[in-house]
Amino acid sequence: MGSVLVLLGGLVVSTLPPSAPLLETELLLDLRGAEAGRMAGLTVVLLGLGLLAGQWLSLCRHVALAEGDDRDDALALVRHATVVWCAPLVLAPPLFSRDGWSYAAQGMLAHLGISPYEHGPIALHGPIVEAVDQRWMETITPYGPVPLLFGDLAATQTGNPWVLVVGHRLVALVGLVLLAWAIPRLARWTGVNPALSCAVVLASPLMLANGVGGLHNDLLMVGLMAAALVVGVEQSWWLGAAVGGAAAAVKVPGGLVCIAIALASLPAGALLAARVRRLAGAAVVSVGALVGLGIVTGLGVGWVHGLTVPGSVNTPLSVTTLLGGAGDWLAGWAGLGLEPATVLRLVRALGSVATVVVILAVALRGPTGSGARALTALATMTGATMLLGPVVHLWYLLWVVPFVAVLKLSRLAMMGVLALSTVTGLLAPLDSSLHGAYLAIALASMLVACLVPVLLLTPRARMRIERIVTAEWLPPVSGRQPQQPARDLDVHVEHPVDRA
Repeated sequence: MGSVLVLLGGLVVSTLPPSAPLLETELLLDLRGAEAGRMAGLTVVLLGLGLLAGQWLSLCRHVALAEGDDRDDALALVRHATVVWCAPLVLAPPLFSRDGWSYAAQGMLAHLGISPYEHGPIALHGPIVEAVDQRWMETITPYGPVPLLFGDLAATQTGNPWVLVVGHRLVALVGLVLLAWAIPRLARWTGVNPALSCAVVLASPLMLANGVGGLHNDLLMVGLMAAALVVGVEQSWWLGAAVGGAAAAVKVPGGLVCIAIALASLPAGALLAARVRRLAGAAVVSVGALVGLGIVTGLGVGWVHGLTVPGSVNTPLSVTTLLGGAGDWLAGWAGLGLEPATVLRLVRALGSVATVVVILAVALRGPTGSGARALTALATMTGATMLLGPVVHLWYLLWVVPFVAVLKLSRLAMMGVLALSTVTGLLAPLDSSLHGAYLAIALASMLVACLVPVLLLTPRARMRIERIVTAEWLPPVSGRQPQQPARDLDVHVEHPVDRA
């Protein structure tokens, strides 16, 4: 019911191409044309997200406390719930962001032989660009060849922008499937409950609202990253690095997984020279895969020129942007006579340098020979890249949560992950889809302010979260060789009566 409400409300509040046949429905036109109708649609969306969040927390509690035969079914239940909750959203327009319409236009550009790395959607005409955000009409794409290849293939079948958007959502769901395959394996490395880790990652409001509803390329990227780490640790490091190159061919931060693969594949306590050789080898393989995909698809490596495109906007979730903006305001107040955005550019540059320092520190000083520690290294690198980046959107949290949810977390940290996943799901409608709509922003903020305490702070909610974070399932798994098969990680606890 929650997902259905999000779908129905999304049809009212989301941007649609004016030529969409659905807009011929009189009721929908009336709702979208009246301010009261749009506010009602936004309320329905937030109530749907609230229902999803409440049932997600109940699902987490159930699988965390499962005993006996229920433990065998817990992982299947999580995957089943994820499929059922995602199903109504598959046919939805891009929710809470207009990026999906841009993806459709960029795929059409590739299909027509117009390089998306040299031209923006403005080179096209007709329904395919009717819903593209005007901010991105003249900008080239910052994405690698993988999503463009899928967009090209889809455009050979249809020019209907809504159908193309659904195709891109199905591609994003490939990332969700990869996560469903990889997360239980990653969880067993650290000895945590694989069903609970899957529930936290796959069925959360963060994932449903931003990953599935928003159909962002980040979901495919992180799915490839998780699969690359499993393959690199349990099979061979070079094969994992190749899959990591495919992740970078979606979005460049996906390549960070290759560093974690290199660390896990080395013996414990490896010397600096061996570490550098393995890192260089992983870099050669991943860059080779990235460049090879560009050559095979005929798109080349023009995406390098588009990497600065996301930085052309300011987002309130970026720490460096907030600090830089505050610095510019103070400089103006003090009468220093600086050019506009001087401090902003400086702080952003310092943030980028700090990100590189963190990545180098992990690569050159991080522990080797352990898949579990490689997970910590990857979570650290993706977290720094997100927190210190010049632009941060809600869906960027998809880079981090899958690799944090499989770690052995403290009670407080696990509470933080649950709260963050809940709140970011509820805040999804407050992203760029509402820019300039101040009444809608005020209404959404009030509704979120009511939903969050109900879901997280009431006595029943606190008890539910406490049961989740204090539950134990699998005992900790001791250190293991990085390339052992996954079956060696299975834990069997023998009952004293069975032993007798």
